[in-house]
Amino acid sequence: MTSITQIAPVIPVVTIDNPENAVPIARALLDGGVGIIELTLRTSTALDSLARIARQVPDIVIGAGTVLDAPTVARAVAAGAQFLVSPGTTPTVLAAMERSGLPFLPGAATVSDAMTLLERGVTTLKFFPAVAAGGTALLSAIAGPLPQLRFCPTGGITPQSAPGFLALGNVDCVGGSWFTPADAVAAGDWNRVSALAAQSLALRS
Repeated sequence: MTSITQIAPVIPVVTIDNPENAVPIARALLDGGVGIIELTLRTSTALDSLARIARQVPDIVIGAGTVLDAPTVARAVAAGAQFLVSPGTTPTVLAAMERSGLPFLPGAATVSDAMTLLERGVTTLKFFPAVAAGGTALLSAIAGPLPQLRFCPTGGITPQSAPGFLALGNVDCVGGSWFTPADAVAAGDWNRVSALAAQSLALRS
Protein backbone atom coordinates (compact mmCIF):
# COMPACT_ATOMS: atom_id res chain seq x y z
CA MET A 1 0.00 0.00 0.00
CA THR A 2 1.15 3.52 -0.73
CA SER A 3 2.38 5.29 2.40
CA ILE A 4 -0.64 6.78 4.14
CA THR A 5 1.00 10.20 4.08
CA GLN A 6 1.41 10.07 0.31
CA ILE A 7 -2.21 9.36 -0.69
CA ALA A 8 -3.46 12.95 -0.58
CA PRO A 9 -2.06 16.35 0.42
CA VAL A 10 -4.78 16.64 3.07
CA ILE A 11 -6.12 13.75 5.14
CA PRO A 12 -9.73 14.48 6.09
CA VAL A 13 -10.11 14.23 9.86
CA VAL A 14 -13.77 13.39 10.37
CA THR A 15 -15.99 12.94 13.41
CA ILE A 16 -19.26 11.15 12.62
CA ASP A 17 -22.14 11.29 15.09
CA ASN A 18 -24.64 9.26 13.05
CA PRO A 19 -23.32 6.04 11.51
CA GLU A 20 -25.90 6.38 8.72
CA ASN A 21 -23.76 9.24 7.40
CA ALA A 22 -20.52 7.26 7.39
CA VAL A 23 -20.76 5.60 3.99
CA PRO A 24 -22.13 8.69 2.18
CA ILE A 25 -19.28 10.80 3.60
CA ALA A 26 -16.65 8.28 2.54
CA ARG A 27 -18.14 8.00 -0.94
CA ALA A 28 -18.32 11.78 -1.26
CA LEU A 29 -14.63 12.11 -0.37
CA LEU A 30 -13.76 9.47 -2.96
CA ASP A 31 -15.89 11.26 -5.55
CA GLY A 32 -13.84 14.37 -4.84
CA GLY A 33 -10.60 12.48 -5.47
CA VAL A 34 -9.50 11.93 -1.85
CA GLY A 35 -8.85 8.26 -1.12
CA ILE A 36 -8.18 8.41 2.62
CA ILE A 37 -10.06 9.31 5.79
CA GLU A 38 -9.10 9.51 9.45
CA LEU A 39 -12.23 8.78 11.47
CA THR A 40 -11.86 10.05 15.02
CA LEU A 41 -12.96 7.72 17.79
CA ARG A 42 -14.59 10.53 19.75
CA THR A 43 -18.17 9.26 19.69
CA SER A 44 -19.81 6.15 21.08
CA THR A 45 -20.75 5.06 17.55
CA ALA A 46 -17.40 5.75 15.89
CA LEU A 47 -16.36 2.11 15.58
CA ASP A 48 -19.71 1.30 13.95
CA SER A 49 -19.09 4.08 11.42
CA LEU A 50 -15.56 2.82 10.80
CA ALA A 51 -16.76 -0.74 10.24
CA ARG A 52 -19.42 0.41 7.79
CA ILE A 53 -16.88 2.34 5.73
CA ALA A 54 -14.42 -0.56 5.79
CA ARG A 55 -17.08 -2.96 4.52
CA GLN A 56 -18.94 -0.79 2.05
CA VAL A 57 -16.31 1.61 0.67
CA PRO A 58 -13.28 -0.62 0.12
CA ASP A 59 -11.62 1.88 -2.23
CA ILE A 60 -10.97 4.38 0.54
CA VAL A 61 -8.18 3.90 3.08
CA ILE A 62 -9.90 4.16 6.46
CA GLY A 63 -7.96 4.98 9.60
CA ALA A 64 -8.85 5.30 13.27
CA GLY A 65 -7.92 8.56 14.92
CA THR A 66 -7.87 9.61 18.58
CA VAL A 67 -6.39 6.26 19.59
CA LEU A 68 -5.67 6.67 23.31
CA ASP A 69 -5.04 3.18 24.69
CA ALA A 70 -4.25 -0.40 23.82
CA PRO A 71 -7.84 -1.70 23.99
CA THR A 72 -8.88 0.95 21.48
CA VAL A 73 -6.15 -0.23 19.11
CA ALA A 74 -7.59 -3.74 19.28
CA ARG A 75 -11.16 -2.55 18.72
CA ALA A 76 -10.13 -0.36 15.77
CA VAL A 77 -8.27 -3.24 14.12
CA ALA A 78 -11.28 -5.51 14.62
CA ALA A 79 -13.56 -2.89 13.03
CA GLY A 80 -11.41 -2.78 9.91
CA ALA A 81 -9.07 0.16 10.41
CA GLN A 82 -6.19 0.26 7.93
CA PHE A 83 -4.07 2.74 9.88
CA LEU A 84 -3.97 4.25 13.36
CA VAL A 85 -3.44 7.80 14.60
CA SER A 86 -2.82 8.96 18.17
CA PRO A 87 -2.86 12.60 19.33
CA GLY A 88 0.14 11.95 21.56
CA THR A 89 2.32 8.97 22.36
CA THR A 90 2.79 6.88 25.49
CA PRO A 91 4.92 3.73 25.67
CA THR A 92 1.78 1.59 26.01
CA VAL A 93 -0.03 3.11 23.05
CA LEU A 94 3.09 3.00 20.90
CA ALA A 95 3.66 -0.67 21.71
CA ALA A 96 0.03 -1.51 20.89
CA MET A 97 0.20 0.29 17.57
CA GLU A 98 3.45 -1.46 16.72
CA ARG A 99 1.93 -4.85 17.56
CA SER A 100 -1.11 -4.16 15.37
CA GLY A 101 0.98 -4.47 12.21
CA LEU A 102 -0.83 -1.47 10.72
CA PRO A 103 0.75 1.78 9.57
CA PHE A 104 0.43 4.38 12.31
CA LEU A 105 1.01 8.06 12.97
CA PRO A 106 2.00 8.64 16.60
CA GLY A 107 1.46 12.14 17.92
CA ALA A 108 4.35 14.45 18.79
CA ALA A 109 4.25 18.08 19.90
CA THR A 110 7.86 18.76 20.93
CA VAL A 111 11.42 18.01 19.87
CA SER A 112 11.71 15.63 22.80
CA ASP A 113 8.59 13.77 21.65
CA ALA A 114 10.07 13.48 18.18
CA MET A 115 13.43 12.26 19.46
CA THR A 116 11.76 9.67 21.68
CA LEU A 117 9.88 8.26 18.70
CA LEU A 118 12.99 8.36 16.53
CA GLU A 119 14.76 6.23 19.15
CA ARG A 120 12.05 3.62 18.56
CA GLY A 121 12.65 3.75 14.81
CA VAL A 122 9.54 5.80 14.00
CA THR A 123 10.26 8.46 11.38
CA THR A 124 6.78 9.55 10.24
CA LEU A 125 4.84 11.40 12.91
CA LYS A 126 1.67 13.32 13.50
CA PHE A 127 2.48 16.86 14.68
CA PHE A 128 -0.37 17.81 17.02
CA PRO A 129 -1.73 20.29 17.91
CA ALA A 130 0.06 21.80 14.95
CA VAL A 131 -0.88 25.47 15.20
CA ALA A 132 -0.92 25.68 18.99
CA ALA A 133 2.41 23.81 19.28
CA GLY A 134 4.36 26.15 17.04
CA GLY A 135 3.12 25.66 13.50
CA THR A 136 5.41 26.02 10.53
CA ALA A 137 8.07 27.79 12.59
CA LEU A 138 8.60 24.77 14.83
CA LEU A 139 8.57 22.31 11.95
CA SER A 140 11.13 24.40 10.08
CA ALA A 141 13.36 24.47 13.16
CA ILE A 142 13.07 20.69 13.67
CA ALA A 143 14.18 20.02 10.10
CA GLY A 144 17.74 21.08 10.89
CA PRO A 145 18.67 18.65 13.68
CA LEU A 146 16.16 15.96 12.70
CA PRO A 147 16.16 15.87 8.89
CA GLN A 148 15.10 12.20 8.78
CA LEU A 149 11.66 12.91 10.26
CA ARG A 150 8.47 13.39 8.23
CA PHE A 151 5.32 14.96 9.59
CA CYS A 152 1.56 15.13 9.13
CA PRO A 153 0.61 18.31 11.00
CA THR A 154 -2.95 18.33 12.32
CA GLY A 155 -4.85 20.68 14.59
CA GLY A 156 -6.02 24.18 13.71
CA ILE A 157 -5.02 23.94 10.04
CA THR A 158 -7.33 25.61 7.53
CA PRO A 159 -7.48 25.66 3.72
CA GLN A 160 -5.77 29.03 3.96
CA SER A 161 -2.87 27.88 6.15
CA ALA A 162 -2.43 24.39 4.67
CA PRO A 163 -0.23 25.50 1.74
CA GLY A 164 2.31 26.99 4.15
CA PHE A 165 2.66 23.66 5.93
CA LEU A 166 2.70 21.65 2.70
CA ALA A 167 5.53 23.80 1.35
CA LEU A 168 7.87 22.57 4.09
CA GLY A 169 10.35 19.89 3.10
CA ASN A 170 9.58 17.69 6.11
CA VAL A 171 5.78 17.72 5.68
CA ASP A 172 4.21 14.93 3.63
CA CYS A 173 0.59 15.94 4.19
CA VAL A 174 -1.64 17.72 6.68
CA GLY A 175 -4.80 16.73 8.50
CA GLY A 176 -7.88 18.89 8.02
CA SER A 177 -11.29 18.85 9.66
CA TRP A 178 -13.10 21.18 7.26
CA PHE A 179 -14.35 18.54 4.80
CA THR A 180 -17.63 17.78 6.59
CA PRO A 181 -19.34 21.03 7.67
CA ALA A 182 -22.12 20.30 10.12
CA ASP A 183 -24.77 21.99 7.99
CA ALA A 184 -23.75 20.03 4.89
CA VAL A 185 -23.87 16.73 6.76
CA ALA A 186 -27.23 17.59 8.33
CA ALA A 187 -28.64 18.40 4.90
CA GLY A 188 -27.08 15.37 3.22
CA ASP A 189 -25.24 17.73 0.88
CA TRP A 190 -22.63 15.22 -0.20
CA ASN A 191 -21.81 17.25 -3.31
CA ARG A 192 -20.41 19.95 -1.03
CA VAL A 193 -18.21 17.39 0.72
CA SER A 194 -16.98 16.20 -2.67
CA ALA A 195 -16.26 19.78 -3.74
CA LEU A 196 -14.22 20.45 -0.59
CA ALA A 197 -12.28 17.24 -1.20
CA ALA A 198 -11.54 18.22 -4.80
CA GLN A 199 -10.39 21.68 -3.71
CA SER A 200 -7.98 20.19 -1.19
CA LEU A 201 -6.04 18.47 -3.96
CA ALA A 202 -4.84 21.86 -5.20
CA LEU A 203 -3.50 23.04 -1.83
CA ARG A 204 -0.02 21.68 -2.50
CA SER A 205 1.54 24.00 -5.07
